[in-house]
This record gives sequence, C-alpha cells and structure tokens, in this order.
Amino acid sequence: MSAWRAAGLNYINYSNIAAKMLRQALKSDIRAEAMKRADTHIKVTKWENGKPIKESTW
Repeated sequence: MSAWRAAGLNYINYSNIAAKMLRQALKSDIRAEAMKRADTHIKVTKWENGKPIKESTW
C-alpha cells in the first residue's frame, strides 16, 4: 500500500499537497512564476434538452 493511501488521501489530494510544498520550497524569483501556474480555472456548461443553456467559469 502506498504511503498516501495509508494516510487516508486519494491521489488528487496527495498530488495537490506535494505541489504546494514544492512551490513553497522554490527560490522567490522562481516561486512567483510557479504560483501563476497554480491557479486553475474550471468551465462548466449546463445542458438542457441536448443544447447548452449556460456557461460558467470559476
């Protein structure tokens, strides 16, 4: 059994924690660039009767 599973985490949570810790360990000039890539955007489209009705971005 892997350590992250034994700790009660799924792989997504484990990888998010690992990425956050890695970004914190970077030098400040490189950290700023890495923090820009940390932002994620999700696009959601609601569908009704087979046609898109509303699109949202978070």
